[in-house]
Amino acid sequence: MAVSSEELTIKATSGSPYQLNNEQVIRASTALLRHIKSEEKKKAEESTVKKLPIDGDSDSEGEEVSGEDVPVWLILTTKKHIVDKNRLKPGKIPVPHSLNTSSSLNICLITADPQRAVKDVIADEAFPKSLSSRITKVIGLTKLKERYKSFESRRMLLSEHDVFLADDRIILRLIKTLGKTFFKSNKRPIPVRIEEIQKANGKRLKKDDKKRPPPGEKYAAVASPEIVAREIEKTLDCIPVHLAPATTAAIKVGTSRFTPQQITENIEAVVKGMTDKFVTKGWRNVKAIHVKGANTVAMPIWLASELWLEDSDVRENEEQSEVKAIEGSKKSDKKRKAVKAADDSNSKKRKVTEDDGFPM
Repeated sequence: MAVSSEELTIKATSGSPYQLNNEQVIRASTALLRHIKSEEKKKAEESTVKKLPIDGDSDSEGEEVSGEDVPVWLILTTKKHIVDKNRLKPGKIPVPHSLNTSSSLNICLITADPQRAVKDVIADEAFPKSLSSRITKVIGLTKLKERYKSFESRRMLLSEHDVFLADDRIILRLIKTLGKTFFKSNKRPIPVRIEEIQKANGKRLKKDDKKRPPPGEKYAAVASPEIVAREIEKTLDCIPVHLAPATTAAIKVGTSRFTPQQITENIEAVVKGMTDKFVTKGWRNVKAIHVKGANTVAMPIWLASELWLEDSDVRENEEQSEVKAIEGSKKSDKKRKAVKAADDSNSKKRKVTEDDGFPM
């Protein structure tokens, strides 16, 4: 599909100097979903197998293999690194169409100790049954360390659940506990705030002013069932963002079961969240935005008209080129003088040798 630069780069009349072209995003999403579905249909036809007749039964054609949800990815490319250092705590961007709407979704919730406090909250009558039925495992940090020490046990835990949520207070401690098995997969724990927010006179207490449990007593300051449920649902309606010091970020914005309009709305929400909250310098630092499937080419939906972030970047490059040219000319002059000096020295030696061979 041919894409013109006029359609990809549009300057807004107000606010941000750049914005997405909604029609272009819908066209790209429609074409991508059509291609993914055609590939799924082709694979299903190729995998259809005729069953052999048994005991005189008539031939019967095998059923088509039902295709799984194919992820749709947003590829955001920047002119300079998105962030300066690796952010181990994932960010979250709310989207209008959640990726976690399945009633059979299997959620594992990792909590601060003791885990019993969170289990009691989830078992409370005020906690929505539609959500508690999807939370199939609640485990505290201490028991997680004790039960899942080996690589094989962590892999099994990873395969048993669809989504991992973790108490915001311990999210960074899970990096060492769960290791590469989790943090190199697409099921990294997503932070959720379930801590009870202590207030005094309507203001949130500082860390030093909070109530402390007696020595030796385990106490988890967990919020009410209504608040915990709201925070978990809010997290499930977000898309996690894992940022590293690089110029490219891949973010899952939907699946092949979404409509083009749903994909478009999620893309717009993710791009707005990335440029407003995560990308250094915002839109000015964005170089290109593409959308792609798991095994498809990337389709452009936005391209920057300028390949540099600031005018000073261009001047710096020009100055560097001039310095290199001057240094190169100096080196060539030195080399030329050295060669000339060597030639003069050789000519003098030859002259002396000739004079020595013919004495007066």
